[in-house]
Amino acid sequence: MTELGKVILGIGAVLVFAGVALIVAGRMGLPLGRLPGDIAYRGKHVSVFFPIGTSILLSILLSAVLYVIAHLRR
Repeated sequence: MTELGKVILGIGAVLVFAGVALIVAGRMGLPLGRLPGDIAYRGKHVSVFFPIGTSILLSILLSAVLYVIAHLRR
């Protein structure tokens, strides 16, 4: 059970770090969520948002960071 606790704490720390990074990025004026490719539909009674462009950008950045970390650990 202690290993599971460590994993959950690690995931929580990563989520906190990601949340702080997104808050800081929003205050710095980065257009996350308003990139080309992000789809927003606002109907009369419903609104739907698909952040496709933002997801692709974050995926590329996260892949590059994880690649560098994996390369440095060798």
